[in-house]
Amino acid sequence: MARNVAQKMNVVVFDSNPAARDKATAAGLKVARSQEEAVADADTVISMLPSGPVASKFYIGEGDSRPGLLKSLPPSTDILDCSTIDAVTAKRISEAAAANGLSYFDTPVSGGVGAAAAGTLAFMIGGPKESVDRIQPVLATMGPKQFHAGPSGSGQIAKACNNMLLAIHMIGTSEALSMGARSGLDPAALSEIFKASSGRNWSVEVYNPYPGVMPTAPSSNDYAPGFMVDLMCKDLGLALDIASESNLNLPMGELASSLYTAHQSSGKGQLDFSSICQKYLPNE
Repeated sequence: MARNVAQKMNVVVFDSNPAARDKATAAGLKVARSQEEAVADADTVISMLPSGPVASKFYIGEGDSRPGLLKSLPPSTDILDCSTIDAVTAKRISEAAAANGLSYFDTPVSGGVGAAAAGTLAFMIGGPKESVDRIQPVLATMGPKQFHAGPSGSGQIAKACNNMLLAIHMIGTSEALSMGARSGLDPAALSEIFKASSGRNWSVEVYNPYPGVMPTAPSSNDYAPGFMVDLMCKDLGLALDIASESNLNLPMGELASSLYTAHQSSGKGQLDFSSICQKYLPNE
Protein backbone atom coordinates (compact mmCIF):
# COMPACT_ATOMS: atom_id res chain seq x y z
CA MET A 1 0.00 0.00 0.00
CA ALA A 2 2.81 2.41 0.91
CA ARG A 3 4.62 1.69 -2.35
CA ASN A 4 1.50 2.47 -4.35
CA VAL A 5 0.90 5.76 -2.53
CA ALA A 6 4.55 6.70 -3.03
CA GLN A 7 4.13 6.50 -6.80
CA LYS A 8 1.88 9.57 -6.65
CA MET A 9 2.74 11.38 -3.41
CA ASN A 10 5.56 12.05 -0.98
CA VAL A 11 5.49 9.32 1.67
CA VAL A 12 7.33 8.73 4.96
CA VAL A 13 6.71 5.38 6.64
CA PHE A 14 7.23 3.80 10.04
CA ASP A 15 6.55 0.37 11.52
CA SER A 16 7.31 -0.95 15.00
CA ASN A 17 8.58 -4.16 13.37
CA PRO A 18 12.26 -3.81 12.30
CA ALA A 19 11.80 -6.37 9.53
CA ALA A 20 8.99 -4.28 8.04
CA ARG A 21 11.18 -1.18 8.18
CA ASP A 22 13.99 -3.04 6.40
CA LYS A 23 11.55 -4.19 3.73
CA ALA A 24 10.34 -0.62 3.24
CA THR A 25 13.91 0.63 2.93
CA ALA A 26 14.68 -2.05 0.34
CA ALA A 27 11.62 -0.90 -1.61
CA GLY A 28 13.06 2.61 -1.77
CA LEU A 29 10.70 4.21 0.74
CA LYS A 30 11.78 6.89 3.19
CA VAL A 31 11.66 5.30 6.65
CA ALA A 32 11.33 7.39 9.81
CA ARG A 33 12.93 6.55 13.16
CA SER A 34 9.65 6.94 15.05
CA GLN A 35 5.95 7.37 14.45
CA GLU A 36 6.21 11.00 15.53
CA GLU A 37 8.94 11.65 12.98
CA ALA A 38 6.90 9.92 10.28
CA VAL A 39 3.93 12.30 10.71
CA ALA A 40 5.85 15.55 11.13
CA ASP A 41 4.36 18.11 8.71
CA ALA A 42 2.01 15.49 7.25
CA ASP A 43 -1.29 16.52 5.71
CA THR A 44 -2.55 12.91 5.64
CA VAL A 45 -1.79 9.96 7.92
CA ILE A 46 -2.56 6.38 6.85
CA SER A 47 -2.45 3.65 9.49
CA MET A 48 -2.97 -0.11 9.54
CA LEU A 49 -3.12 -1.50 13.09
CA PRO A 50 -4.01 -4.97 14.41
CA SER A 51 -6.74 -4.28 16.98
CA GLY A 52 -8.96 -1.72 18.67
CA PRO A 53 -6.85 -1.46 21.85
CA VAL A 54 -3.69 -0.94 19.79
CA ALA A 55 -5.39 1.72 17.65
CA SER A 56 -6.70 3.52 20.75
CA LYS A 57 -3.28 3.49 22.41
CA PHE A 58 -1.62 4.59 19.16
CA TYR A 59 -3.88 7.60 18.58
CA ILE A 60 -5.30 8.57 21.99
CA GLY A 61 -2.55 7.23 24.26
CA GLU A 62 -2.75 6.37 27.94
CA GLY A 63 -3.27 9.69 29.66
CA ASP A 64 -0.86 12.56 30.07
CA SER A 65 2.09 10.27 30.79
CA ARG A 66 1.85 8.58 27.38
CA PRO A 67 0.02 10.81 24.90
CA GLY A 68 -1.08 9.32 21.60
CA LEU A 69 -0.25 10.38 18.09
CA LEU A 70 -3.15 12.86 17.94
CA LYS A 71 -1.06 15.22 20.08
CA SER A 72 1.76 15.12 17.51
CA LEU A 73 -0.24 15.84 14.35
CA PRO A 74 -0.42 19.23 12.67
CA PRO A 75 -3.86 20.88 12.72
CA SER A 76 -6.26 19.90 9.90
CA THR A 77 -4.50 16.58 9.27
CA ASP A 78 -6.65 13.89 7.69
CA ILE A 79 -6.33 10.45 9.32
CA LEU A 80 -7.21 7.41 7.23
CA ASP A 81 -7.24 4.40 9.52
CA CYS A 82 -7.28 1.24 7.41
CA SER A 83 -7.31 -1.01 10.49
CA THR A 84 -10.14 -3.47 11.08
CA ILE A 85 -11.30 -2.66 14.60
CA ASP A 86 -14.56 -2.29 16.53
CA ALA A 87 -16.85 0.59 15.63
CA VAL A 88 -16.95 1.89 19.22
CA THR A 89 -13.19 2.47 19.23
CA ALA A 90 -13.33 4.07 15.79
CA LYS A 91 -15.96 6.52 17.02
CA ARG A 92 -13.93 7.30 20.15
CA ILE A 93 -10.80 8.04 18.09
CA SER A 94 -12.86 10.19 15.72
CA GLU A 95 -14.18 12.27 18.62
CA ALA A 96 -10.71 12.66 20.12
CA ALA A 97 -9.33 13.66 16.72
CA ALA A 98 -12.03 16.30 16.24
CA ALA A 99 -11.20 17.74 19.68
CA ASN A 100 -7.65 18.24 18.38
CA GLY A 101 -8.74 19.88 15.12
CA LEU A 102 -8.14 16.71 13.09
CA SER A 103 -10.35 14.62 10.77
CA TYR A 104 -10.46 10.86 11.36
CA PHE A 105 -11.96 8.39 8.89
CA ASP A 106 -12.25 4.66 9.46
CA THR A 107 -11.31 3.19 6.08
CA PRO A 108 -10.93 -0.60 6.42
CA VAL A 109 -10.04 -2.48 3.24
CA SER A 110 -11.00 -5.61 1.38
CA GLY A 111 -9.00 -7.57 -1.17
CA GLY A 112 -6.12 -9.08 0.77
CA VAL A 113 -2.39 -8.93 0.14
CA GLY A 114 -2.75 -9.43 -3.61
CA ALA A 115 -5.07 -6.45 -4.02
CA ALA A 116 -2.86 -4.35 -1.74
CA ALA A 117 0.15 -5.05 -3.96
CA ALA A 118 -1.81 -4.49 -7.16
CA GLY A 119 -3.45 -1.27 -5.97
CA THR A 120 -6.94 -2.71 -6.36
CA LEU A 121 -8.22 -2.59 -2.77
CA ALA A 122 -11.80 -1.70 -1.90
CA PHE A 123 -12.33 0.84 0.90
CA MET A 124 -15.32 1.09 3.24
CA ILE A 125 -15.40 4.63 4.59
CA GLY A 126 -16.86 5.85 7.86
CA GLY A 127 -16.89 9.61 8.38
CA PRO A 128 -18.66 12.82 7.36
CA LYS A 129 -20.00 12.52 3.81
CA GLU A 130 -19.14 16.12 2.98
CA SER A 131 -15.44 15.39 3.59
CA VAL A 132 -15.13 12.12 1.67
CA ASP A 133 -14.22 13.79 -1.64
CA ARG A 134 -11.16 15.30 0.02
CA ILE A 135 -9.61 11.94 0.92
CA GLN A 136 -10.53 10.01 -2.22
CA PRO A 137 -7.40 10.97 -4.23
CA VAL A 138 -5.21 9.38 -1.54
CA LEU A 139 -7.36 6.26 -1.34
CA ALA A 140 -7.37 6.00 -5.13
CA THR A 141 -3.62 5.40 -5.14
CA MET A 142 -4.32 2.14 -3.26
CA GLY A 143 -7.59 1.08 -4.84
CA PRO A 144 -10.30 2.33 -7.19
CA LYS A 145 -13.31 1.09 -5.20
CA GLN A 146 -14.39 3.47 -2.45
CA PHE A 147 -17.72 3.25 -0.65
CA HIS A 148 -19.02 5.73 1.90
CA ALA A 149 -20.82 3.54 4.44
CA GLY A 150 -22.01 6.29 6.79
CA PRO A 151 -20.76 8.29 9.81
CA SER A 152 -17.74 7.38 11.94
CA GLY A 153 -17.65 3.67 12.74
CA SER A 154 -19.75 2.70 9.72
CA GLY A 155 -16.74 1.54 7.72
CA GLN A 156 -15.92 -0.91 10.50
CA ILE A 157 -19.47 -2.26 10.59
CA ALA A 158 -19.46 -2.74 6.81
CA LYS A 159 -16.12 -4.57 7.03
CA ALA A 160 -17.41 -6.89 9.76
CA CYS A 161 -20.48 -7.73 7.66
CA ASN A 162 -18.31 -8.42 4.62
CA ASN A 163 -15.81 -10.63 6.42
CA MET A 164 -18.50 -12.66 8.15
CA LEU A 165 -20.01 -13.40 4.74
CA LEU A 166 -16.54 -14.18 3.40
CA ALA A 167 -15.93 -16.71 6.18
CA ILE A 168 -19.28 -18.38 5.55
CA HIS A 169 -18.82 -18.81 1.80
CA MET A 170 -15.18 -19.88 2.21
CA ILE A 171 -16.31 -22.70 4.51
CA GLY A 172 -19.18 -23.63 2.19
CA THR A 173 -16.89 -23.63 -0.85
CA SER A 174 -14.36 -25.82 0.97
CA GLU A 175 -17.05 -28.29 1.95
CA ALA A 176 -18.59 -28.46 -1.53
CA LEU A 177 -15.24 -28.92 -3.31
CA SER A 178 -14.14 -31.55 -0.80
CA MET A 179 -17.43 -33.41 -1.11
CA GLY A 180 -17.03 -33.52 -4.88
CA ALA A 181 -13.38 -34.59 -4.68
CA ARG A 182 -14.16 -37.37 -2.21
CA SER A 183 -16.80 -38.60 -4.65
CA GLY A 184 -14.34 -38.75 -7.56
CA LEU A 185 -14.78 -35.34 -9.19
CA ASP A 186 -11.88 -33.16 -10.28
CA PRO A 187 -12.00 -30.10 -7.96
CA ALA A 188 -10.75 -27.89 -10.82
CA ALA A 189 -13.58 -29.05 -13.09
CA LEU A 190 -16.07 -28.68 -10.27
CA SER A 191 -14.83 -25.13 -9.67
CA GLU A 192 -15.54 -24.29 -13.31
CA ILE A 193 -19.06 -25.68 -12.88
CA PHE A 194 -19.57 -23.50 -9.80
CA LYS A 195 -18.32 -20.41 -11.62
CA ALA A 196 -20.92 -20.94 -14.35
CA SER A 197 -23.71 -21.86 -11.95
CA SER A 198 -25.62 -20.56 -8.96
CA GLY A 199 -22.82 -21.60 -6.56
CA ARG A 200 -20.57 -18.91 -8.03
CA ASN A 201 -18.75 -16.82 -5.38
CA TRP A 202 -15.50 -14.97 -4.67
CA SER A 203 -13.89 -17.94 -2.90
CA VAL A 204 -14.31 -20.05 -6.04
CA GLU A 205 -13.37 -17.38 -8.56
CA VAL A 206 -10.51 -15.51 -6.89
CA TYR A 207 -9.23 -17.46 -3.87
CA ASN A 208 -9.96 -21.12 -4.47
CA PRO A 209 -9.31 -23.06 -1.23
CA TYR A 210 -8.64 -26.47 -2.79
CA PRO A 211 -4.91 -27.17 -3.36
CA GLY A 212 -3.76 -27.21 -6.98
CA VAL A 213 -6.87 -25.64 -8.49
CA MET A 214 -5.60 -22.06 -8.64
CA PRO A 215 -1.79 -21.72 -8.82
CA THR A 216 -1.80 -18.13 -7.52
CA ALA A 217 -3.98 -18.86 -4.47
CA PRO A 218 -2.52 -19.55 -1.00
CA SER A 219 -4.02 -23.06 -1.16
CA SER A 220 -1.45 -23.93 -3.83
CA ASN A 221 1.38 -22.49 -1.72
CA ASP A 222 0.93 -24.47 1.52
CA TYR A 223 -1.65 -21.88 2.62
CA ALA A 224 0.93 -19.15 3.16
CA PRO A 225 -1.02 -15.97 4.03
CA GLY A 226 -2.68 -13.97 2.61
CA PHE A 227 -5.11 -13.25 5.33
CA MET A 228 -4.38 -15.26 8.44
CA VAL A 229 -6.80 -17.46 10.36
CA ASP A 230 -5.94 -15.37 13.46
CA LEU A 231 -7.26 -12.25 11.73
CA MET A 232 -10.40 -13.98 10.51
CA CYS A 233 -11.12 -15.11 14.07
CA LYS A 234 -10.71 -11.52 15.25
CA ASP A 235 -13.03 -10.21 12.54
CA LEU A 236 -15.69 -12.81 13.25
CA GLY A 237 -15.56 -11.81 16.91
CA LEU A 238 -16.16 -8.20 15.90
CA ALA A 239 -19.11 -9.25 13.73
CA LEU A 240 -20.71 -11.24 16.54
CA ASP A 241 -20.23 -8.32 18.93
CA ILE A 242 -22.14 -6.08 16.51
CA ALA A 243 -24.89 -8.70 16.24
CA SER A 244 -25.11 -8.94 20.03
CA GLU A 245 -25.46 -5.17 20.36
CA SER A 246 -28.38 -5.38 17.91
CA ASN A 247 -29.96 -8.39 19.67
CA LEU A 248 -29.58 -10.33 16.44
CA ASN A 249 -29.10 -14.10 16.34
CA LEU A 250 -26.68 -15.17 13.57
CA PRO A 251 -26.44 -18.99 13.54
CA MET A 252 -24.31 -19.10 10.38
CA GLY A 253 -21.96 -16.43 11.69
CA GLU A 254 -21.69 -18.19 15.04
CA LEU A 255 -20.96 -21.52 13.36
CA ALA A 256 -18.31 -19.94 11.12
CA SER A 257 -16.70 -18.39 14.20
CA SER A 258 -16.66 -21.70 16.07
CA LEU A 259 -15.16 -23.55 13.09
CA TYR A 260 -12.43 -20.96 12.59
CA THR A 261 -11.69 -20.82 16.32
CA ALA A 262 -11.29 -24.61 16.40
CA HIS A 263 -9.01 -24.40 13.34
CA GLN A 264 -6.97 -21.69 15.09
CA SER A 265 -6.73 -23.79 18.25
CA SER A 266 -5.31 -26.69 16.26
CA GLY A 267 -2.22 -24.60 15.51
CA LYS A 268 -3.34 -23.15 12.17
CA GLY A 269 -3.67 -19.52 13.23
CA GLN A 270 -0.75 -18.30 11.11
CA LEU A 271 -1.99 -19.98 7.93
CA ASP A 272 -4.20 -18.33 5.35
CA PHE A 273 -7.89 -18.40 6.23
CA SER A 274 -8.61 -20.57 3.17
CA SER A 275 -6.76 -23.34 5.05
CA ILE A 276 -10.13 -24.13 6.64
CA CYS A 277 -10.34 -26.50 3.65
CA GLN A 278 -7.71 -28.68 5.36
CA LYS A 279 -10.45 -29.90 7.68
CA TYR A 280 -11.92 -31.83 4.73
CA LEU A 281 -8.85 -32.98 2.79
CA PRO A 282 -8.07 -36.72 2.67
CA ASN A 283 -4.82 -36.42 4.63
CA GLU A 284 -6.37 -34.46 7.49
